[in-house]
Amino acid sequence: MKKFKLLSLLTGVATAAALLVGGVQNAKADTTITVGASANPHAIILKHVQKQLKDEGVNLKVKVYNDYVLPNKALANGDIDANYFQHKPFLDNWNKHNNGSLISVGNVHLEPIAVYSKDYKSLKDLPKGAKVDVSSNTADYGRVLQIFKDAGLITLKKGTKLSSATFDDIKTNKKNLKFVHTFEAKLMPTLYKKNDAAATVINANYAVQAGLNPKDDSIARESSSSDYANFIAVQKKDKNNPAIKKLVKALQSKETQSWIEKKFDGAVLPAK
Repeated sequence: MKKFKLLSLLTGVATAAALLVGGVQNAKADTTITVGASANPHAIILKHVQKQLKDEGVNLKVKVYNDYVLPNKALANGDIDANYFQHKPFLDNWNKHNNGSLISVGNVHLEPIAVYSKDYKSLKDLPKGAKVDVSSNTADYGRVLQIFKDAGLITLKKGTKLSSATFDDIKTNKKNLKFVHTFEAKLMPTLYKKNDAAATVINANYAVQAGLNPKDDSIARESSSSDYANFIAVQKKDKNNPAIKKLVKALQSKETQSWIEKKFDGAVLPAK
């Protein structure tokens, strides 16, 4: 009987030890990644897939940035594992001027940049010589020019590439519009509220943060363009990181893409 009790005791200890070891191994199986993102919509979209990733062994942490300067610096320095806030022309420009080598590993959504005005209902209503506030983000200039070109208000010089275009590439300006590009993108909603210009161009994420809807509140909005889709960016060494791949797969899933379309009601569009 004593031998049986001893055997039972040893078996119980062994089982407990196995469970403990198994728990430690499972804990080690969870991989933590930190992704830098703009508050809206990027961080919101990331948080939508957190539970799914947790079930797949990935602990996703989201670090919010309120500008377009720090996220790439943090990624290049290794302070974060990935970021999610930019489109290809922006990253290309950043890599060029910072000797960087950050890459995209998957598109997620498009934020249609739009023009807002408190005094006019369409671009064609803008008066001659009207001031148009545009951010200092040069990577968005091509998008802005395309909107005004589509409206028939400007033409561009022959051979102009929108990905690198500037306002110096305007050939004809029918209303002699004054494009002022002095302030950072995050300040555009504030300028709009001050109503200092006839029209203000605002990136969708900052517009949404300010309570504006690009679909309902703007007087003009860019059409979908894959060149300006926002994506997950990483260092080259993490291109095949399993945790990053799981993140991208979750963000590009039909469920998440459908959720994006419904959640943001046209202010944010699923990537195509």
